[in-house]
Amino acid sequence: MKLTNKRIIVTGGAQGIGGATVAAYAAAGAIVTSFDLNEEAGQAVAATATAAGPGRVTFARLDISDRASVDAAFDAAAADMGGLDVLVNVAGIQRFQDAHDVDTAFLELIFRINVFGTMYTNGAAYRMMKPAGGGAIVNFGSEAGLTAEPNNAVYGATKGAIHTWTRSVAREWGPAGVRVNSVMPYMVTPMYQAFRDAMTTEALAAHDAETAVQIPLTGKFGDATKDLAPVMVFLASDDSHFITGQMLPVDGGLVSVR
Repeated sequence: MKLTNKRIIVTGGAQGIGGATVAAYAAAGAIVTSFDLNEEAGQAVAATATAAGPGRVTFARLDISDRASVDAAFDAAAADMGGLDVLVNVAGIQRFQDAHDVDTAFLELIFRINVFGTMYTNGAAYRMMKPAGGGAIVNFGSEAGLTAEPNNAVYGATKGAIHTWTRSVAREWGPAGVRVNSVMPYMVTPMYQAFRDAMTTEALAAHDAETAVQIPLTGKFGDATKDLAPVMVFLASDDSHFITGQMLPVDGGLVSVR
């Protein structure tokens, strides 16, 4: 019960990595507020996690790209939980467009959610954590934002921005006791499946062949519950109290961060 009575916000908690994280936190004894745009799935995950216990999960709908909505939702969540110890910002989108022909509407959408959403949620959490003496923030980066990943330039650009943001605010907010890290997971998720569905047959075959070679441990993407959730518990716990400003790959050995 490493997270007993920890007060945690998870965005993107309706499915995939977010859903697995919500369930793991409840199992570790945390009090969790889960946010997502998908109300039906979000409520279902929250109810299942609460029933399993021993922690509890409350769900509410939130668009993290809207700053006023983020501030209001975080205020309400902190009031309900009695404060905020941890933020895990999973919410994001991944969609494919050719790098040479990206339309403006797509650029605005993916940057508003992935980059602005990270900044808005982190800022709201920091404003609560600083007067309380500290806390932990976990963002989601990607190998796509660290190296040149084929067919993924726009998404990679958003994740590169998140990496720089995470390192910068970790240094700025560290004196207030707020640690900020970013996870770079390679997990099978609904978002990843949508990315696969958008690829041509040739591009998908090349992607799978490359994955089989590049991931040493299994040759494939990981499972969010088995492979990633324990890491998320660690980063939310006091065991990680002396770690900040780091990019942590959870990817079967795909990349090395130095």
